[in-house]
Order: sequence, then C-alpha cells, then structure tokens
Amino acid sequence: MPAKHRWDVLAPFYIDITVEPADIDRLNHVNNAAYLGFMERAAWAHTEALGLDWATYQALDAACVVRRHEVDYLAAAHLGQTLRIATWIESNDGRLAMWRRFQIRRDQDGATIFRAATQYVTVTLSSGRPCRMPTRFAEAYRVHDG
Repeated sequence: MPAKHRWDVLAPFYIDITVEPADIDRLNHVNNAAYLGFMERAAWAHTEALGLDWATYQALDAACVVRRHEVDYLAAAHLGQTLRIATWIESNDGRLAMWRRFQIRRDQDGATIFRAATQYVTVTLSSGRPCRMPTRFAEAYRVHDG
C-alpha cells in the first residue's frame, strides 16, 4: 500500500466528516481554521469512546484544555469531500499533560492532507487552574500502542 494511504499508527480512532459550505474559504478550499474544528470533533468522539463524557468531566471537576497546536497543512480539501480524521494519544505524563496526534486523509484517494499534534493540560473546571490529572484521565488517555 502506498505510504499516502497509510495511517501513521497501526489502528487509530477515526471519524468521517463531509466538508460543508461553512468549512470553505475564499480560496474555495477548506479554511485552515475549520481543521481545528475537525480536530475537536475527533478528540471528543475519541474521548467519549474511551468512556469519558462531559458528565464525567463535571463529576471529576476536571478537564483537558489545549495548550499548544502544531499543524501541517499538506494538501487541500474541497466542498463535498469526505475526510477521515484520525486521532490517538501519543504521550501522557499521568500528572498534568498529554499530547494527542491527528492525521486527516481524503477518502476519495486516501491521501494524507493534514497532520497535527496538540498538547493538553488538565485544569480544575471550577477554577480553571492547572491540576493533577485524575486517575480516571490517566487510565483512559493511555498512549496508543500501534
């Protein structure tokens, strides 16, 4: 299989989205800011698949918030195209921070069009201040083995 048709890890979690008119910019392709929204949707879907939903975050009075994004735009996507947004946990110190990776491929040709890494830190929901990662987060957000 050509490299462009492969995931960066063996079996990532992924969602499919269809590019909507609101995602398109003046250059007639997906706006760079729309990719952040795609990443957020994939991250939440993955989080929920790991057994953590918003009610759990609230019960633990903790959340993971973005500290840093690193993004690489590799090719364009256009209106109506189906994109597969993959994500996985790359590292987790089990105390405060973790890194999540993303890879986006166009469904029509399998080409990787985007890669990103996001660092999250744990905060107390009620105060917004950094805090130690709850054990539940450390266990759920384990490093992807693939």
